[in-house]
Amino acid sequence: MRILVTNDDGIDSVGLHVLARAMRPFGDVVIAAPDREFSGAGAALGALHLMQPEVHRVRVDGIDEAWAVTGPPALCVMFSRLGAFGEPFDLVVSGINPGANVGRSVYHSGTVGAALTARNGRISGIAVSQAVAGFGVEGQGWDEMLVGQKWESAAEVTAAFVDGFVRDMPADPVVVNINVPNKDVADIKGWKSARLGHEPPRRMSTARLEPKVGHDGTFHVRMTWGEAAELPADTDGGMVENDYVSVSYLSPLVNVERPDVVAAEATLSQLVSRGR
Repeated sequence: MRILVTNDDGIDSVGLHVLARAMRPFGDVVIAAPDREFSGAGAALGALHLMQPEVHRVRVDGIDEAWAVTGPPALCVMFSRLGAFGEPFDLVVSGINPGANVGRSVYHSGTVGAALTARNGRISGIAVSQAVAGFGVEGQGWDEMLVGQKWESAAEVTAAFVDGFVRDMPADPVVVNINVPNKDVADIKGWKSARLGHEPPRRMSTARLEPKVGHDGTFHVRMTWGEAAELPADTDGGMVENDYVSVSYLSPLVNVERPDVVAAEATLSQLVSRGR
């Protein structure tokens, strides 16, 4: 079993190192993670012809092979699939992200984006995030929030899940989104299979333009944060708020029949017909 561990917070993240060491009992672990912060990158690869990505070796205690990549986490996964880091991988584990990736945060999360990219390459991906004090906004947590973060709890929860997962790997690759309360394991009430909600625990509320002094036509974007939301108890966010581990399986992108857009399709047909 070869396991690739990545994240969107960068190669120096404590959560990444703790997670990678927790995966060692299950096989050969290789880290390939961004060389800097890429939170919010989703499944983006970046403009490769402009980035001219590079990788360089780094040292992580307890891990034999670790690489820093000058690009987002999805690119790390793509490179691994193409053989940049040796033999094919059997599993991608992404995290530990500081800030719950629940509700709509999964659309933007680089942590989840890495797992989605793994599935695109026919490899199962597990995304792991942990709540932070102060409710982290839209799946992100700032450094000042992370004092006392219980990384080992999220790592232990992930190890327990992976232990069962690798014993009976699914025939078709899946994406698992795990969110863990910031609690000691003894204080976690249990785990539940969760439906994906809509709202994160706390969302961005407004954005306004503020002129940049001395730079005509240039503005800073000043954002404000909404109040903490009370989320439905059966959603991924609601479960984490109530001290449960939430486990969600994210579906692939598939075509959906939409009979309510007949008029739009009719005008498109007219355009194509005129062009013939």
